[in-house]
Amino acid sequence: MVKERPRQPRGAVGGIRPFGGRLVPLFATPPEPCPYLPERNERKLLTPLYGPNASALFDELVVRGFRRSHSVAYRPACRACDACLPVRVRVADFRPTRNLRRGLKDAADWHVEEIDPPAALPNHYRLFQRYQSSRHGGGDMSRMSFGDYRAMVEESAVRTVLVEFRDDGGAVIGVAIYDRVVDGLSGLYQFFEPDLEPSSPGTFMIVWLIERARTLGLPYLYLGYYIEDCRKMAYKVRFRPLEALGPDGRWAPFDPPASAEAIK
Repeated sequence: MVKERPRQPRGAVGGIRPFGGRLVPLFATPPEPCPYLPERNERKLLTPLYGPNASALFDELVVRGFRRSHSVAYRPACRACDACLPVRVRVADFRPTRNLRRGLKDAADWHVEEIDPPAALPNHYRLFQRYQSSRHGGGDMSRMSFGDYRAMVEESAVRTVLVEFRDDGGAVIGVAIYDRVVDGLSGLYQFFEPDLEPSSPGTFMIVWLIERARTLGLPYLYLGYYIEDCRKMAYKVRFRPLEALGPDGRWAPFDPPASAEAIK
């Protein structure tokens, strides 16, 4: 999930060698309150994405559990907490469950258009504001100006696409943003008309991204981080089969705990 632009620390604290053996420096952000779990602090490792090799670098960083915000790749590096688990959908084996199919019916007549490269449009921003006020009132993103929103949508050193969802009357009712990486799509952010939430528009948009990856012949949809104790992040277990990145740096089938089964 995209949040505000990560704070840029001053000095490198280490490095990683995912790209041609070249050492890519990693920087650490200072601890700050975690937006997902109360009474915890979060800390990130990040590295800038720039230049002609930015996409190739990000291709390899995504496989290592990194996400992107603006022109920065980041991953959690919290002390004494490993709750953020990178997950991805195995596209070829995905089949909607009965509950998912039920939630897709109301969105079956939506009209979908990809905008590539992505553009920050005023009507999208107004929808973004309504969504934030309804779902995340008081959060940092609810205070984003149009300039902040434009930076979130348009500042990218990799291949980024915006997807617009409209109803039969032509009104924009949802927007999804994803990054194209070498082995899949990396879902960046999505928002929708809050009054439509009973019709599961978020579910429809994720399933659309899975099917888009299938059409492109890509094996994975990267969903970011699953957090068992955070409802905002735990919904991702509905899109199976999932793989999770383990502490050994390998992706493996992920069977969520029984407590996640009740998520709707």
